Amino acid sequence: MAKKAVVLLSGGLDSATVLAMAQAQDYELYALTVEYGQRHSREIRCARAQAKARQVAQHKVIRLELPDIRASALTDSTPLPRAQPGSAIPATYVPARNTILLSLALSWAESLGSVDIFIGATAVDYSGYPDCRPAFIEAFEKLANLATKAAVQDGKKFHIHAPLLDLPKHKIIERGRELSVDFALTSSCYDPDEQGRACGQCDACALRLKGFRQAHLLDPVRYA
Repeated sequence: MAKKAVVLLSGGLDSATVLAMAQAQDYELYALTVEYGQRHSREIRCARAQAKARQVAQHKVIRLELPDIRASALTDSTPLPRAQPGSAIPATYVPARNTILLSLALSWAESLGSVDIFIGATAVDYSGYPDCRPAFIEAFEKLANLATKAAVQDGKKFHIHAPLLDLPKHKIIERGRELSVDFALTSSCYDPDEQGRACGQCDACALRLKGFRQAHLLDPVRYA
């Protein structure tokens, strides 16, 4: 029987690569996508396309109404930062997002009898997000093994896999290419237009374009 893994699938380049990496390790894939009011909802459509392309065993798309999180440029009308990657926590930080997403993934994993959860967090290049740091991933794994029946009573050990954590964007792109990830089915832009074209100006677009240049590849997505 194939081992099962829950993969957090946002529809972006990183999570698409992680999905392919989990598949390459012979996991039976259970993809989880969360729609939490992000303005770049085109990612949801991309996540559906990626899950279909990888023939996952099941793809859940959860619509989550969070408490008032109007403290993020991804969920309100706050102007998006334009191509200014840095070490400070950016305006696109969503309060406790990865803690919430991993909690949902943990719940589903335990119900499936799985102990493996994959997330596309990366702490290299541009990532001022506190919930993308190695310390956070390690802490959540400890929490998972303290807070679940599977761990406390049944003696199972949960693993939070973050295989991109130490990789710069161009290395992620190269790894995705090796695993035949269709980057045309991914979306990174924080503010795509009505036709789904990337703006080419936001932090996420800047990092993505830089990664493709450094990987000596052409980005297949459309830009405005």
